[in-house]
Amino acid sequence: MQTLVPKAGKTAEHLETCLAMHALLKELFPLCRSITGEGLRATVGRIAELVPLDITEVPSGTKVFDWTVPDEWAVDEAYIENESGERIVDFKDSNLHVVSYSEPVDAWLQLAELRPHLHSMPDRPDWIPYRTSYYSRSWGFCLSDRALNAIPDGLYHVVIQSSLTEGSLTLAEYRHRGACDDEVLVFAHDCHPSLANDNLSGLVVAAFLAAGYVSDPPGSAIDLSLPQRRSDR
Repeated sequence: MQTLVPKAGKTAEHLETCLAMHALLKELFPLCRSITGEGLRATVGRIAELVPLDITEVPSGTKVFDWTVPDEWAVDEAYIENESGERIVDFKDSNLHVVSYSEPVDAWLQLAELRPHLHSMPDRPDWIPYRTSYYSRSWGFCLSDRALNAIPDGLYHVVIQSSLTEGSLTLAEYRHRGACDDEVLVFAHDCHPSLANDNLSGLVVAAFLAAGYVSDPPGSAIDLSLPQRRSDR
């Protein structure tokens, strides 16, 4: 990540806040978040150190309108290695490498068999895409298109040590009641892994905004909501 450089005209207090926000983003960035799981709970728990959140756990299988809360997903290790034992894709390097909600797999596959489970973005050859499989049982890896095209034919050991079990979906909310009837809803989704622009930037801004209301409350009400983003890609 880039180092913050103060701009002219910014006060020391503003700079201190910016640095604190950037530090929180860097702290949360490595956590493996999904729509359920310990990475999500750790994120909510850290935000709760800044803002007095009301946290709700919704059990797997709960009907929510036309949706059902899914099983809880966890992943401990995932990699692809060649016959020499060299890992060409490793979850430890980036949690974006594993398709979120991948089911467990431990198999030796020829590249032609493995290829349908590998995802990239040809128009962004150096980016690792983010993909999910919340509602269909499958597995996969994401990698840069440049890395994908560099994989030679051969036999590969494919491992995803994951689990899908009954658990819960974590929701968090902070509501500040003001002196007037006006109300503002601040929404941030916290279910993506190492994505700063799409996910953590909004979450951190929302958290610091809510923290400001806690310490120096204005007249209107604010409702900070950290639900999951219901989608599949």
